[in-house]
Amino acid sequence: MRKKKIVIALGHDALGTTLPEQKSATEKAARAVVDFIKDDYQVAISHSNGPQVGMIHTAMAEFCRIYPEYTATPMSVCSAMSQGYIGYDLQNAIRTELLDRGIYKTVSTILTQVCVDTYDDAFYRPSKEIGRIMTEEEAEIEEKKGNHVIKTESGYRRIVAAPKPMDIVEIDAVRALLDADQVVIACGGGGIPVLPQGHKLKGASAVIEKDTAAGKLADLVDAERLVILTGVERVCLNFGRENEEPIDEMTVAQAEEYIEEGQFEEGTMLPKIQAAVDFIGNSAVRSVLITKLAASEEKKGLVTGTVIHK
Repeated sequence: MRKKKIVIALGHDALGTTLPEQKSATEKAARAVVDFIKDDYQVAISHSNGPQVGMIHTAMAEFCRIYPEYTATPMSVCSAMSQGYIGYDLQNAIRTELLDRGIYKTVSTILTQVCVDTYDDAFYRPSKEIGRIMTEEEAEIEEKKGNHVIKTESGYRRIVAAPKPMDIVEIDAVRALLDADQVVIACGGGGIPVLPQGHKLKGASAVIEKDTAAGKLADLVDAERLVILTGVERVCLNFGRENEEPIDEMTVAQAEEYIEEGQFEEGTMLPKIQAAVDFIGNSAVRSVLITKLAASEEKKGLVTGTVIHK
């Protein structure tokens, strides 16, 4: 009998920020992941990388400032670095948790490239802040390099595009590992954004929304469920207001209505809801659970949270 496939998207709360925080957080996340494995799911995992890729980008930029003879590190390479070291902690934490429960499965991290469209509107409207706070003089230098910069309350920061994921280059490898009943970590941080140019793939100066990429991953492996672990236990209407209303369940049609009403904040809950709508589509089988890691750890993520379905 075919096992059900599930994609678990780990948010910032499941990873922490500093290296010690990340190591501790991944051990907690591993317990939630292994709960699903115990429930006989084939599991693929994606994760955020916001603080991590920002730290890498800042460190590499500072290194090039001190040693100008070195070439600056592209965003695509910073994304690849973050996938490697987050995957390292995650796969070891999950492996340990599996063995503690008497389960042997290989856990693998796949360095994942995600194709984006050269003509995506996002490239004309960069919005994602990355890297360190800069002075006005440093910002002018960045702009002379052809990079986009925005002024914030604390200084200047570089901004990059957030295009939609079109395809996952290594999807056949992910499918093969899942079919072998192994645990796969893929599309970390939304994947490494690349632009197909003939047979070559060129790294794009961009980032991909991690939830959108998780939805694309879940779609391409034909998963039955996408679980998005975030900082809140349930999706709420009128979030942060006196009439805030937590939602236990909603249909795709309702989710689309709420999006039209502007109920979900761009950059936080909106990408999660949009990923859910795109993943489910017209399927009566697929569903999405949005919940908090602590709740998922306690109840295996199947009872608490907001469930979205057709």
